[in-house]
Amino acid sequence: MENIRNFSIIAHIDHGKSTLADRFIQLCGMVTDRQFHDQLLDSMDIERERGITIKSQAICLPYRAKNGKDYILNLVDTPGHVDFSYEVSRALASCEGALLLVDAAQGIEAQTLANLYLAMEHNLEIIPVINKIDLPSANPEGVALQIEEDLGLDADHIQLCSAKTGLGVESVLEAVVNLLPPPKGDPEKPLEALIFDAFYDPFRGTIISCRLFEGKVKAGDTILFMSNKAAYRVEEVGFFRLTREPQNELSAGQVGYIIAGIKNITDTRPGDTLTLKDRPCAKALPGFQEVKQVVFSSIYPVSTDDYETLATALEKLTLNDASLSFQKDASTALGFGFRCGFLGLLHLEVVQERLEREFDLSLILTVPSVNYHLFLKDGTMKEVDNPAHYPDPTTIDRVEEPYIKATILIPERYMGVVMTLCMERRGENTHYHYPMPGRIEFTCELPLGEIIYDFYDRLKSITQGYGSFDFDLLDYRESDLVKLDILVNGERVDALSQLVHRNNARARGLHACEKLKEEIPRQMFKIAIQAAVGGTIIGRETISALRKDVLAKCYGGDISRKRKLLEKQKAGKKRMKTVGNVEIPQSAFLAVLKSDQ
Repeated sequence: MENIRNFSIIAHIDHGKSTLADRFIQLCGMVTDRQFHDQLLDSMDIERERGITIKSQAICLPYRAKNGKDYILNLVDTPGHVDFSYEVSRALASCEGALLLVDAAQGIEAQTLANLYLAMEHNLEIIPVINKIDLPSANPEGVALQIEEDLGLDADHIQLCSAKTGLGVESVLEAVVNLLPPPKGDPEKPLEALIFDAFYDPFRGTIISCRLFEGKVKAGDTILFMSNKAAYRVEEVGFFRLTREPQNELSAGQVGYIIAGIKNITDTRPGDTLTLKDRPCAKALPGFQEVKQVVFSSIYPVSTDDYETLATALEKLTLNDASLSFQKDASTALGFGFRCGFLGLLHLEVVQERLEREFDLSLILTVPSVNYHLFLKDGTMKEVDNPAHYPDPTTIDRVEEPYIKATILIPERYMGVVMTLCMERRGENTHYHYPMPGRIEFTCELPLGEIIYDFYDRLKSITQGYGSFDFDLLDYRESDLVKLDILVNGERVDALSQLVHRNNARARGLHACEKLKEEIPRQMFKIAIQAAVGGTIIGRETISALRKDVLAKCYGGDISRKRKLLEKQKAGKKRMKTVGNVEIPQSAFLAVLKSDQ
């Protein structure tokens, strides 16, 4: 165990985590130059196309240090986006140390801080690494000062490197070997292993990624899941080395995979503890904190035959992405589907894209919303999180919506714009204090429904990425809510209905109409797109008709001839309009959710 190091790379978006991981893999001789390609650990197509990491990935690197000893380095590459911060906290639970990567040109940014605090919560040893020192705009001395003053990390341990050119990468690996502690644990004790990830293989069943804290496990053992007492016989154990490499056994301190023919996906939960059935450990390891979903949206298959496939696909995805939750739902226009909870709008987009690609499904998403309490005149209370279930307004006595206490941590200079944003979103009871010089902690009570739309994206853009945002649910408060319907060609589209505050209804309705006008293709007849509250139309856009030039063949001659052709065309159009059905493309549903700012 003295020669094992478990560490992960954490940083803000685009500070070079995956590139540094690529250099480590090359330096340890895991891959030949011929087989090498960028972003080796990012296995999903979406990750490669967007150039971001979505899933944290583990790899086991053999490394011969300068002192002549052979080490096993277990590296976990993590995402930088805040929507996937749950992945980071799971990766950190399996490590003893972390490399905190900072861009030499950009300096310390919002997610650098957030991920540093996550690592500190797990009591990890942290090595600061300044990356991209080859850039013309790099300022390593200034960034080193920032790291020492703002983050309070030891300046002597700062490593300088350029992951792109490979400069200084070896000294970073030497620092990992010399500065990070080896794992603790006793191979002779009963098995204690933490599941930090899992994915489904159609041939082998569920493959579990786990970190062993105590004991050992080998093929033939019977393992037990602590949370639901399910037992399985182990078929294979091993390390991740770009491909899976089987080993005789895994012992305390190591990170690896276990295959045990687990066909029942619901048995495996990331955060659960594994032990041996005939020699169980005393208690489960502390799992991961419960994740707070912010955005709720319904997902429906375009073809009703795909409902079963969608159900299986969501089960397989939650195995791989524990921050996603779902339950059954139904709609009059769209049939059966699922109501899902997400951590943010990027998370929603990624889940939608993964379902479409990995499981070959065509989907429709509804406008995101939250849970409301409706008190009816007959004295009953009804919970509604879906605008489709909103009752007749005449039967409602009052409506209550959830409020949250938002805590926003920002640099001092952004105070004004953040206050304005909160006031726009019906914020109240605002107050602030200074936890440290130059930084403000701003608290404010906001309706949850105002946040899910695009609050987080706006906060990030107005604070240039520095604003970090956390919230706790407070209570339900009375509010003046209305149901906003969108009508296309006189037909109500229930997937686009949303519950909004009366003051925002017109603005939200006009925004939806404008977005739909851009997305819906033109037809041979005029299409009216309207926003309505009850029977009142509060906004309208019209998509003009595609017209055939019926006068093209009339060159001169009497005007009555032209008029006759136009009348004939008019009659044809009128007939077509009565049967005209408008097909709304998938992109239109997503466009309504996007803000202009």
